[in-house]
Amino acid sequence: MSAFLPLARSALYSPVWLVPFDDHARRVRSAGVEARLERFDDEGGSDGQGGWLPLDDRAVRTPSGHLAFPGLGRRAEPWAARPERHRVRFEAAGYQPLYPADGEPFSAALVGVEFLVYPYDNTNPPAVEASPRLVRLLPGTAFPYPPGVRTVRGVVLDAATRAPVANALVEAGGRTGQDLTPWHERTLSDATGAFRLALRWEGEKATENTTEETFLVEATERPGRAGSLTVRLPQEAERRHVIEIREQ
Repeated sequence: MSAFLPLARSALYSPVWLVPFDDHARRVRSAGVEARLERFDDEGGSDGQGGWLPLDDRAVRTPSGHLAFPGLGRRAEPWAARPERHRVRFEAAGYQPLYPADGEPFSAALVGVEFLVYPYDNTNPPAVEASPRLVRLLPGTAFPYPPGVRTVRGVVLDAATRAPVANALVEAGGRTGQDLTPWHERTLSDATGAFRLALRWEGEKATENTTEETFLVEATERPGRAGSLTVRLPQEAERRHVIEIREQ
């Protein structure tokens, strides 16, 4: 399906195509996912700083699991309008959205998928063609893990101020013991800095017969600010782990 459909069907064009992806189940997920659209008002309010305004446009779910906003940017005189900055924020029970795209540096300050909406009409297509964008949904602290899934919990703190660090990326990785297949688990800290991370795969072992497994758990607030600790299982399964964020 073309991103821009001419003439009467051009109202179907969407400047953004978002694909919600359940990072734990490793599959596309659109059921139970809400996408809230906002526009940036750069004229500013009383403080002159501008701000994000919620919009009433509702996302449309396509058969392929994409979320789109058909008709967004359509204008009677597109040549007289300029591109407008928008963002989409996701909500899904038990999940927290990871907003940087794959391959982009993580930053806890990102709170939505931002994009420009270019004006268009039936005969003047938008200046930029949209392409699908994967948005990963990570398990949050309230995620309903199936019975038997091993998890560790803790909190992410600023090493200097001891203040909780919200929306920090907490992750662990390694290789399976049998076939050395890479694995990667991740979550995001909540507003209080708390996290709950699944460790479904085997950690490192000192010898083949030992029962102790070790995992390196890392937390990132933004490039240059991170922290890590070693978790030993099963000994520390019930411990509340503290990861301190500091300048690297």
